[in-house]
Amino acid sequence: MVNSLDSSLLRDFFSILLLQVSMWGSDSFLVIGPSEPIVAMLGTDTVLPCRVSPPLNLESMELRWFRSQFSEAVYVYRNGMEQAGEQLVDFKGRAELVKDYITEGRVAVRIYSLRISDNGMYKCFFKKDSDFEVATLELKVIGLGSGPHVFMVGPEDKGIRLTCRGKGWFPQPEVQWTDARGEKIPSLSEDETQDDDGLFQIEASLIVRDSSKTEVSCSMKNPFFGQGQVETISIPESFFPRTSPWKIAFAGTFLILGGFVVAVMFLAWKQQQEKRRVWEVQKEKKEESKAKGKTVTQNWRKAKLYAAAITLDPDSAHPNLILSENRKQVSLMENVPQNCDASVCQGQEECEAVFSVLGRNCFNTGRHYWEVQVNMGTVAGPVNKWAVGVCSNTVRREGWFVEGPEKNIWVVAYEKGEVKFPTSPESLSLKQHPQRIGVFLDWEDGDVSFYNMADGSHICSFTGLTFYETLCPYFSLRGTGTSVTICSGLDYTENCPDSSPNTSVTHLRSCDTGAPQEAKPLLLP
Repeated sequence: MVNSLDSSLLRDFFSILLLQVSMWGSDSFLVIGPSEPIVAMLGTDTVLPCRVSPPLNLESMELRWFRSQFSEAVYVYRNGMEQAGEQLVDFKGRAELVKDYITEGRVAVRIYSLRISDNGMYKCFFKKDSDFEVATLELKVIGLGSGPHVFMVGPEDKGIRLTCRGKGWFPQPEVQWTDARGEKIPSLSEDETQDDDGLFQIEASLIVRDSSKTEVSCSMKNPFFGQGQVETISIPESFFPRTSPWKIAFAGTFLILGGFVVAVMFLAWKQQQEKRRVWEVQKEKKEESKAKGKTVTQNWRKAKLYAAAITLDPDSAHPNLILSENRKQVSLMENVPQNCDASVCQGQEECEAVFSVLGRNCFNTGRHYWEVQVNMGTVAGPVNKWAVGVCSNTVRREGWFVEGPEKNIWVVAYEKGEVKFPTSPESLSLKQHPQRIGVFLDWEDGDVSFYNMADGSHICSFTGLTFYETLCPYFSLRGTGTSVTICSGLDYTENCPDSSPNTSVTHLRSCDTGAPQEAKPLLLP
């Protein structure tokens, strides 16, 4: 019985040994790909690696990377060379085999200049004789677009409507509004579209009704990559609509007064038939003057909706200028030569140099408004000069140059006791010289306008322009005691343009470089 048991154990041992030997001689293998998705940026290069286990020399095997169908070949390697005839057209010239470790069982396909269409699932197929194995890979193509750009549209539904735009994203980004404390604010609406390249363009809207939310941020984030961008906009509290209890009473009084005025005018017309033609001419001029004053009033108030927080850029300042610590004021350094006395100046260029500085905030889209305060000192001499406006960020400002449109500089200037407009040889006819000036820039409509905030009147406008470059706020000054201060957005004056018949309509005629102000409003409705 013992001999029988020993014989049985010996037979089982030989069976197991023969099975193990047969497995060692087999050509079976496994194909292994990455366990996590491969993430790559749009336009860059990436690799799709695969390997076999146990390690084998792959030079004599068929290697194929394809999409969902076997015939949709990304790259095919057979008989020791590439089989380009089986490759999809989209990958011709963009895919190659990385075979530095092919004898160790590790290979990869490199894809150049990734496109949105490359996003998705792939399979690598390895075949040796009649044995083959397949592994699956996932490629996520990421596109981080431009933006977000936040715009203040204007008053709407007892609040301020904001719009956040971004383009060039893939996949569709996550949009989130937040307040200054980081609390999330749901969007009113979100609209997204895809262009011909498959990239997403998105626009989200929000109406802010709480006047305490003076800072609102819009962020766009890639849902897979986790990377995003944020832009914040400040809303002055004064911009929020306020309900006045006197509106109804004022409307009733206005209707009564209007009826009374019409009755008086009718009686005057009946009593003065012989002077009818003169009276009608006077009435027409009066109504035209009121319409022009009303247009200026509406345009100036709309401009305030686009208030921008401007600060000075110390890197762009002339060496003879001094900037305040808060980058809001610029003044002239002491003992700077003010005339062309050869004994004082180092040369002609130093005597005639323009002392200028740019704003740190530059714009290549949208509408923007800011105000500046000009101080001429106790005594304004003939050498006192200043100019405010905008200029291209590529303008060369060394030495002396013309501050005018031919230099891509659009300003209103003060020189020799007169306020001047670069495109007009005559000085502007103003009711009073401006000390506080409002500057409004509409990049898309090609409009640069200036307002005298001492009386709220319109000074002049550049209209009908076409901008191709980024524009920066521009300031220049010369003369002892001259300084320019950028006003804070919350301190913007509440003066309103005079809508009476005495409004300085000559400002519009003598300054506009495009259509007359009454024919082409400053802002679209």
